[in-house]
Amino acid sequence: MPLPVLFILLTVVLNAMGIGLILPVMPDLIREVTGGDISNAAIWGGILSASFAVMQFLFSPLVGNLSDAFGRRPVILISLLAMALDYIVMALAGSIWLLLAGRIFGGITAATNATATAYMADISTPAEKARNFGLIGAGFGVGFVFGPMLGGLLAEYGTRAPFYAAAALSLANTAFGWVVLRETVTDATRRPFAMRRANPFGAFRAVGRLPDLTTLLWVFFFFQVATMVYPAIWAYFTVERFGWSPGLVGISLAVYGVSIAVVQGVLVRPAIRAMGERRTVIFGLAIEVVSLVILGLITSGTAVLFLIPVTAVGAIGMPALQGIMSRLTPDNAQGELQGVLASVTSVAMIMAPVVMTQIFAAFTGPGASPYLPGAPFLLAALLMAISLVLFRARIAPQTV
Repeated sequence: MPLPVLFILLTVVLNAMGIGLILPVMPDLIREVTGGDISNAAIWGGILSASFAVMQFLFSPLVGNLSDAFGRRPVILISLLAMALDYIVMALAGSIWLLLAGRIFGGITAATNATATAYMADISTPAEKARNFGLIGAGFGVGFVFGPMLGGLLAEYGTRAPFYAAAALSLANTAFGWVVLRETVTDATRRPFAMRRANPFGAFRAVGRLPDLTTLLWVFFFFQVATMVYPAIWAYFTVERFGWSPGLVGISLAVYGVSIAVVQGVLVRPAIRAMGERRTVIFGLAIEVVSLVILGLITSGTAVLFLIPVTAVGAIGMPALQGIMSRLTPDNAQGELQGVLASVTSVAMIMAPVVMTQIFAAFTGPGASPYLPGAPFLLAALLMAISLVLFRARIAPQTV
C-alpha cells in the first residue's frame, strides 16, 4: 500500500477513534470537574457532543474549500496538530468550560474528513476510486470499534489517560504525514477560495428540488435521531442502570461497532435478495423499535450484553432505504441527494445528544418520578415507529 494512502487511512481511523476513545470516561470526567451527579453529567455530555457536531457541520465546507485553494497537505497537517493540542488541553482541563472549549475546537479540527477523502480522490485512478473510498469507510469502522475499547482500557489509569493517548497518536500521525504526504493540488487544479461555496446550509436548498423524496427524508431523519441515542446516552445509561465500569462500557460499544459492521458488510445483500428492498427496510425498522423498547425497560446488564448483537440487526434497513432513495432520484441529482443526506445526518447529530441527555436527566435526577434511566430509548423507539409508519405509507408494495 502506498504510504500516502496508509497515512490517509490512519487519519480517518484516528479521527473516528478520537470520538470513541473518550466516550467511556466522559461520565466520570464530567462529574470530576463539575462535582455533580450522573444526571447533571449527562446534560453536560449532551452539550459537549452537540457543540462538537455543530462545529463539524459549520466548518466542513470551509475546510474543504481551504484545501482546494491552499492545498490538502497543509490543511490536513495543521488540523492534525491542532487536534493533538486540543486533546492535551482537555486532558489538563479543570473546569467544564475548558472541556466545552476543547470540544468546540475539536469539532473544527475533525472537519478534515472531507479533505482526507478529497486527497484520496486526488491520488486514485478512476478504477481505484471505489475501492479506495471503501477503504475509507472501513477505516471509520475500525476507528469506531477500537476507540471505545482502547478508551475503556486506558480509563483504568485515570480519566485523563485516553486524552493523552489520543494526543500522542495524533502527534505521531502528524509526523508520519509530514514525511510521506505530497501535495496533490496543482496550479492547474487549484481553485480560488470563495466564501459562498463554504456555506454549510447550501445542501438544504436541494430538498425542494427532490419533492418525491420529502417523506423518505423524514423517515431518514427520524431514524438518524433515534439511533444517535446510543453514542449520546450509552455511557451514562449503563453507569446509572448497571453500575458498569468504563472498561465494560468501552467493550460494549466495541461489540456494537463490530456487530454493525458484520450486519452491513455481510447481511444486507442476502436480505435484499431474499426480501426485496421494501421489506428489508420494514424488517430493519421493526427490529429497531422492539430493541429500543427492550433497552428502555431492561434491568439486567448481562442481558444487555447478549442483546447488543440483536439490536445491530436493525441496521440492515438503512442501506436498503438509501438504495430506494437513490433509485427515486434522477441520475443528474445523485450528488445532490448525498449532500442532503449528509446535512440531515449532521442536524440529527446536533439535536439528538441534547434531547436524549435532557430526557435521561429528567428521569434519573433527584426526585424523578418515575425513575426510568431507559426513557431516552423509549423516545427513540417512538421516533423509529414514526419512521416505520411513514415508510409504509410512502412506499407501496408494488413501488419497489
